[in-house]
Amino acid sequence: MKHLFQLLFLFVAALAAAQSNDASQLGKPYVILVSCDGYRYDYTARFHPPNISRFVEQGVQAASMISSFPSKTFPNHYTIATGMYPEKHGLVDNTFYDPARGELYRISKRSAVEDGSWYGGTPLWVNAEQNGMVAASFFFVGSEADIQGVRPSYYFPYDGSIPNEKRVEQVLEWLSLPESRRPHFISLYFSTMDDAGHRYGPGDESQISKALLELDAVLGKLFEGVKSTGLPANIILVSDHGMVDVGPDKLINLDPLDQDGRYLIANNGALAHVYLKEGADADSAYAFIRERENHFRAWRTEEFPYYRSGLQNPRLGDFILLPEYGYYLSDSRRIAQARNGQFRQGGEHGFDPEIPEMHAIFYANGPAFKAGLSIPSFRNIHVYPLICRILGLPIPKGIDGREEVLRGILAE
Repeated sequence: MKHLFQLLFLFVAALAAAQSNDASQLGKPYVILVSCDGYRYDYTARFHPPNISRFVEQGVQAASMISSFPSKTFPNHYTIATGMYPEKHGLVDNTFYDPARGELYRISKRSAVEDGSWYGGTPLWVNAEQNGMVAASFFFVGSEADIQGVRPSYYFPYDGSIPNEKRVEQVLEWLSLPESRRPHFISLYFSTMDDAGHRYGPGDESQISKALLELDAVLGKLFEGVKSTGLPANIILVSDHGMVDVGPDKLINLDPLDQDGRYLIANNGALAHVYLKEGADADSAYAFIRERENHFRAWRTEEFPYYRSGLQNPRLGDFILLPEYGYYLSDSRRIAQARNGQFRQGGEHGFDPEIPEMHAIFYANGPAFKAGLSIPSFRNIHVYPLICRILGLPIPKGIDGREEVLRGILAE
């Protein structure tokens, strides 16, 4: 009941403050971008969720969608939202340090998450609002922040305890608004598969299947609800990354690298960023780390091969620590807890996006799309210009995504 009152209050407040669609936007279609965090590319074929399978058969499906490096939640959600690689839009990881600001960004740090000055690029909802189109978001990375001074007309601060059913109900309420205030772009987020993948690992057939069927039932309600509106609404299902099993024996202790006087380490498990402190000697610090490599390799950032844009964003750090595939960077406390059974070490992600287990999904269905079409794998940077084309929004200069990559899936 508490959540219902919170949602009602926030929705009424947003309704009062929301802008109206410009007259030029009223006849345009609708796009609902649904993120299913941690939904690995092969789950649908393995577990056959009925509603999702039917959605896929009647629409467009990619063999997989290739994440951007690192295959972590915040960088990849924001890449989908901006069409830019992480080192270009600035969310280079779930946790990183900004030398210019002298601050650490963490996904659990609400003051940073809601501060638009951390975020580069022009997210889809900002693009829409700047062009007189009402946008809404029931959770998506960056949608809580005042990016370029703009937030969606309707949005909610993240609260993972809000049931998935309530999220779907809210989307359908948005679509029932008067045309002048009805959002043409909506983002929606579910963490169901990521939660199950981290807790049990993708190899646990029983638990992953159970979680997927729960998500499938909720998505079925969304599909039917959207269809019943009669609106020219298009639904795009994506995920941010895949998942791989990582056992307690694959955890690497980084405590021996502790050199607080020389550098700061921002550890994200599948990689860590090392930031030299003022006055620290880069060569000696690098040598110190290299001498202690243990199922991981240290790279000077300018030599690191996994960033595709070629940019050297200072947020990446001076060195990058990359574990062998299947190993995960940790510390002595967490390793002891995992090996003592105090928590279950399940699945992880963040590794090289070229590895199939890190691949995500892309499914699309609606009047804008061809039916019964399968396409090869593609990179997630290309979703942004696709949505811009459907909604008739300008495609910002300088993005990495290209409109022509997915043009062939459109029914036009």
